[in-house]
Amino acid sequence: MDSLDLVRLNLASPMVLGFVLGIVATLLKSELKLPEALHSGLSSYLLLAIGLKGGGELAKAPLDELSGPLLATLAIGVTSPIWCFAALRTFGKLGVVDAAAIAAHYGSVSVVTFTACGTFLDGAQVGYEGFMSALVAFLEVPAIVVAILLARRASTSAAPWGETLREVLGGKSNLLLCGGVAIGALAGPSLEQVKPFFVDPFKGVLTLFLIDMGALAARRLSDLRAAGGFLAGFALVMPLVNGAIGAMLGEFAGLSLGGTTIFATMVASASYIAAPVAVRIALPEANPALYLTSSLAITFPFNLTVGIPVYHAIARWLHA
Repeated sequence: MDSLDLVRLNLASPMVLGFVLGIVATLLKSELKLPEALHSGLSSYLLLAIGLKGGGELAKAPLDELSGPLLATLAIGVTSPIWCFAALRTFGKLGVVDAAAIAAHYGSVSVVTFTACGTFLDGAQVGYEGFMSALVAFLEVPAIVVAILLARRASTSAAPWGETLREVLGGKSNLLLCGGVAIGALAGPSLEQVKPFFVDPFKGVLTLFLIDMGALAARRLSDLRAAGGFLAGFALVMPLVNGAIGAMLGEFAGLSLGGTTIFATMVASASYIAAPVAVRIALPEANPALYLTSSLAITFPFNLTVGIPVYHAIARWLHA
């Protein structure tokens, strides 16, 4: 299957088409919008389901197979916000706090983009390591903490460290992801009992969630002027840079072709669930129009439609 076939496969998936439907509905000024309680419930379901799957596979993985990818995940989680911060400060001339807030989003991970990549690989009939879901939990936190450290000296109203760490570690998304991983690892074969609820309906729930995410992304398009030309370029170029680095690191860590593709996609993605909440608490001076528009309105749809096939092509080239 060539690259164009892979792009067509990705664009024709129900998840991506659902996202496009949400954008079109908003542009047509439709009232299509999920109730906030349902949106929150769907995101909770997806986070817990991903954690459960990753934990179940984590329990099966030999330590020597897991150690390399785990170390690679922690390494990229700590370092990627640093070079994102440097680029935003040096080339974008952003203030310290805004640069750190954006870096937190681009160093962290989008769980939905990760899941869409797995669906893409399933459609392309490319296998990947089951424990990749667990690595999402390990990538979520370090970048947020590092970015906050970069900004704290310049912030005049940063929240106390205790409150910040509670929000980062005890926030809903991290708690569901990490809790799901722990439950899955401890339950092992007993996870079969909940498979009809957490595995079989997963892609249908994801499609419904992405319709709402498409509508939300479209509603933020009006903020593009506030984001500025540089930030729009950053939101398109940085995922490609991070994705290429992630692919090389994944291949070096011994991941399969599919695992390398997923790892590259994880590194290329930008958080719009955990990071915004943590940044809002820890760095209240940061401008939400900048970090939310870049991560949600630009990077998320780019990765969902174009980025994933590109990262797969890079992984194939590395594994050739």
